[in-house]
Amino acid sequence: MTPPGPALALTMGEPAGIGAEITLAAWTARDGRTPPFFAIDDPERLRRQASALGVAADVREIDDPAQAAACFADALPVLPEPLPVPVVPGSPDPANAPAILSSIRRAVAVALAGRAAGVVTNPIHKRGLQAAGFGHPGHTEFLSELTASRSAPAMMLACPGLRVVPVTVHLPLRAVAGALSRDLIRHHGEVTAAALRKDFGIARPRLAAAALNPHAGEEGMLGREERDIIAPALGDLRAAGIDIAGPLPADTLFHAERRGDFDAVLCMYHDQALIPLKTLDFRHGVNITLGLPIVRTSPDHGTALDIAGQGKADPASLIAALGLAAEIAARRGAAAPATVA
Repeated sequence: MTPPGPALALTMGEPAGIGAEITLAAWTARDGRTPPFFAIDDPERLRRQASALGVAADVREIDDPAQAAACFADALPVLPEPLPVPVVPGSPDPANAPAILSSIRRAVAVALAGRAAGVVTNPIHKRGLQAAGFGHPGHTEFLSELTASRSAPAMMLACPGLRVVPVTVHLPLRAVAGALSRDLIRHHGEVTAAALRKDFGIARPRLAAAALNPHAGEEGMLGREERDIIAPALGDLRAAGIDIAGPLPADTLFHAERRGDFDAVLCMYHDQALIPLKTLDFRHGVNITLGLPIVRTSPDHGTALDIAGQGKADPASLIAALGLAAEIAARRGAAAPATVA
């Protein structure tokens, strides 16, 4: 009998948010298709949460990720990461920040060592972490540092039927035009095309790029970013052999008949990417970090502090993130060159 492969590492996320609820719900919802995972979390707080919500879950402490796959069918495996102070649902405590960050660091370390198939991150409360001295805008930049990535990663949001990649992410709208550059767009196109081949098994990816301005700038009357920045960047990508259309007006790019023309869309700013995706499928969106040496996915939602501890949290996005992480890990594993003993 072939021994089970490595399980996925699931981080703690913000303990005052819905991370514990969706972690427990993802494990209890397993139906043979949910890939094995282990949480790097405080086992006692998971037990308390399960008891409070009436969830029948055997939280089982492990001391090695290799033990996770074998016990997953019967118990939720947890690599202990104790919290220094008790959790109050809905109220993040900066004193717990070191444990939250340790959970992420440990997940990345075991994935880099091949002891986890990939990393799935529960949502973090960025403002709370930054108040405790965290110096990164979010997960993506922290993961890039932890993995010593040679180039900046990119963020993809995916659901059945649509994949989008924002070129600029967490910026005020007034700053977007100034942040766009030919190099930045070209970089995101290259990373996206490479990931579609490597992680999604698409041999000849078809990309589209959304315009920044209404009507793609209306030949310069509504803005020159399309002429001066976006179009030259797309020309560079085509010269490199990447199939990319655009810049195309964003208001006609995401309707049902058009979505099948492309494998992913480069968007110029955050909401241009996330509004169509979340409108199309709010429950099953997944955040994927492209360009890392490890697999990383995350639910496409935040900490939901307003409903934490109430048993209202929907685990669908986390379940989708676990499933997609396992698919990508399997595809990478199948493509890896065989080692000779």
